[in-house]
Amino acid sequence: MNKMNYFLPLTLFIFASCLEPTEKEAQDIASVKADSIKPDKATVIHVLVALCDNENQGIVPVPKAIGNGQDPATNLYWGCGGGVKTFFRRSPNWKLLSTIKNPSAKILERCVFKHNTTGAYLVADAYDGAAIKQCTIDFFDACAGDNQKVLKADNKTLGFGGFSNLVAYIGHDGLMDFGLYDYEQKKNDDKRDAIMLACKSKNYFEFGIRQSGANPILWSTGLMSPEAYTLEAALEGWLKKESAQDIRKRAAAAYHKYQRCEMKGAMNLLVSGY
Repeated sequence: MNKMNYFLPLTLFIFASCLEPTEKEAQDIASVKADSIKPDKATVIHVLVALCDNENQGIVPVPKAIGNGQDPATNLYWGCGGGVKTFFRRSPNWKLLSTIKNPSAKILERCVFKHNTTGAYLVADAYDGAAIKQCTIDFFDACAGDNQKVLKADNKTLGFGGFSNLVAYIGHDGLMDFGLYDYEQKKNDDKRDAIMLACKSKNYFEFGIRQSGANPILWSTGLMSPEAYTLEAALEGWLKKESAQDIRKRAAAAYHKYQRCEMKGAMNLLVSGY
């Protein structure tokens, strides 16, 4: 297995408490496959997070508490300060609507957020770290418009998976450890954008993205820390309908801020398009 070094921010070991859902909220967000259910018209972003996992991924081990791929609450990419759930919950731009535990066998937690100014929705899934391969497959399937799902939230039927307008992958680049030999082909003419925050994702994800027909608005050329500040910055630009290059600049500025690296280096690391 390839061993990847991650550049960890100073805030890495600050563990934040997460808002727990009420029973009613958990029921409202239950999702189903969209065989005959048409979702309401809404902008939906689907974020698939492969939880950091010392035991089941080809990474240089991080401290045990943040590298337990079966515990979202303290995981580096979910419950820590730079994790998707915690960072978006703290963001002034987003509101956490609800959360559900174990929506499927390989997804340990699901959150739905709403953007405060545009009304767009973000569905974030925390995959068991041992299920990183399935997370990667599901990402490519959604990029191709397959695996369409719906859930109830905010009095709406939201379409995610293959219904999503933008699909994002966050986590270790598992394609460095395993191969996928049957990438999903583009299913329809709907436009879908893609973000891949993982080490060297442009190199390893390119073939599957081309097959899916999705538009890569942000991915990486080297080793990186795939935490949520980069994603949140990119989404702000995307929701404002900025150009891919302007989205890239926003993302690079956030990465530079939190990682304390040079802006030039962040711009070289985070790129758009082919």
